[in-house]
Amino acid sequence: MTTQTVAIVTGASRGAGKGIAIALGSYGCTVYVTGRTQSSGQALLGGTIHETAEAVTAAGGTGIAVAVDHADDNQVRALFDQVQREQGQLDILVNNACALHSEMTAPGNFWEKPLKIVDMLDVGLRSSYVASWLAAPMMIAQGRGLILFNSASGAVHYVYGPAYGAHKAGVDKFAADMGVDFTGTGVAAISVWMGALRTERLLQLIATDQKKFGYLEGQCETPEFTGHVAWSLYNDPEIATLNGQTVIGAEMAIKYGIVDEGGRQPKSYRDTHKVAPHSPYPNIIR
Repeated sequence: MTTQTVAIVTGASRGAGKGIAIALGSYGCTVYVTGRTQSSGQALLGGTIHETAEAVTAAGGTGIAVAVDHADDNQVRALFDQVQREQGQLDILVNNACALHSEMTAPGNFWEKPLKIVDMLDVGLRSSYVASWLAAPMMIAQGRGLILFNSASGAVHYVYGPAYGAHKAGVDKFAADMGVDFTGTGVAAISVWMGALRTERLLQLIATDQKKFGYLEGQCETPEFTGHVAWSLYNDPEIATLNGQTVIGAEMAIKYGIVDEGGRQPKSYRDTHKVAPHSPYPNIIR
């Protein structure tokens, strides 16, 4: 078994996944970087899994790029088999892969937008379940692990339409119910509300309508920010108390003494949107 912490970050060619992978690399982690983009020009937005893996290594970790289409369960299973074969352990899984289409943020009601927007319930919601299902036995066998879901406040209020909201609410519910099953195993499932991220996609969105989206520029978190939160969560000796919860990344950062680029402390959704994650009722029916 390797002495390094081993992580999988799904959908890490660019955006949040890329930033989280690099942040974990800065702590010396071995990070498996997954995604479909292997060469420049393959996607509308820049970034490849190989570029991210190289950045992870440059940050101080070991980046390993693995081409995976998270809509294909066989490819996902092969990824976990590879990690088991090469590392003998899996410590952190970050469920980030999501099929996002630019039309999602366009004006209009859900029936006026392309049907493909619902793809995020396949690659995003279902794919996170599949990856977690494959990760769970590996983590339980070693008695420790963190399964993290990237989420946002759209879980509890309207953002872009029902598909986006169902995805965010769904992964929060995954964390809650997987947390019930993980109780006493040493494994924790946690969903993290990320703030608006300074990613290629968001910068492109801001450029399309500065009047509507320009305010986000001063509120954005860096993509690496959540990676530092993830590392602190994994190393929290009291992580069991957070198992099954949905947390706000900005609030966890204050708890762990994390600041973003330039020493900035991102604001919590409690302050900016006046919302907070739902707390599940304690009823358990098996």
